[in-house]
Amino acid sequence: MVSSAYIRPLLALLVLAAIIGIAVVVFRNVPHGSPPAHPADRQLPHNIDIALKKARFSEIQDGRVTWELVAERVEYDKSGDTAYLTGIKMEFQRNGAQGGVTVTADNGEYLSTAKNVRLSGHVLVATEEGARFTTDTLLYTGATTQFSTAGPVHFRQQRLELAAIGMALNVKNQQARFSSAIDASVTMQ
Repeated sequence: MVSSAYIRPLLALLVLAAIIGIAVVVFRNVPHGSPPAHPADRQLPHNIDIALKKARFSEIQDGRVTWELVAERVEYDKSGDTAYLTGIKMEFQRNGAQGGVTVTADNGEYLSTAKNVRLSGHVLVATEEGARFTTDTLLYTGATTQFSTAGPVHFRQQRLELAAIGMALNVKNQQARFSSAIDASVTMQ
């Protein structure tokens, strides 16, 4: 039989060996270097006060929602007037006989004091009646409820397709005016 004087040191040695073994396994399996940055730990640019995901803006006139804008990401600057938007979908409600209008864009800026929205990157304006305008940049002016661009515009509705440089589109009556000569084509069916 083993003496009790040898059991305690033997148990202590086994526990110590187990602790060292666990420490070696943990040390080998943990990646070395700086830990990955947590998204919440990232610093915002110096001119940005707050950043939000899935933000919603809306304009209300005469007790009803005129338009609603949803952005995947919004960053506000320190002045409080400009919000920088990413992943934009802007919807204008039906206006009398005119159907609704939906606008999508990759990026934009919302100027809250003037209620203007600058859109850029794959801008698409689509009406309920099936008209589609595509351009690279577009400005929505809140005071006149009008979209405008000085850049190239492509328009398509049913069989009609046209291209022009520069356009103004009134949201209320959905009339578009083009600033340059128009290159148009009609497909026959």
